Formats: sequence, structure tokens, C-alpha cells
Amino acid sequence: MMIFLITFGFFLVVGAAMAVGYIVQHKTLAGSCGGLASVGIEKECNCEKPCEKRQERERKSTAENDLDNRIKVENI
Repeated sequence: MMIFLITFGFFLVVGAAMAVGYIVQHKTLAGSCGGLASVGIEKECNCEKPCEKRQERERKSTAENDLDNRIKVENI
């Protein structure tokens, strides 16, 4: 039981030290270096056809990109 308490105490001290170091650095949480895109995976699931929610998001994203990329006739 004593070894368990010593080990548990050690992990608490290490966890507290990491937390203090993180707070002192004033960094925000960030993801890994590229996530799934860095290994060539476009989507998180392995399904052939994405769900309706994802299809709607992709449709909206495509529509927004089309609006951003079109030539504005008013400025010509």
C-alpha cells in the first residue's frame, strides 16, 4: 500500500508541475501538427458516403468559396 501511495503522490507532483509550467507559458491549447490531414486522410470516418450533416456543411463551404472567388462586376 505504501508503494501505491508513493507512486500516486509522485504522479500528482509531476501533474501539478506540468500544469504550473503550462500556466506560466501563457499558451493556448493547440492541436497536433496537422492532424489527420498530415497523413492524407480527408475525413474522420471510413464511410463511402458522408452523413447528411457533413454533406450540408460541405455544400455551404463550397457555396461560400464560390461567392468569395467570383469576380465582382460592380468594381469593373
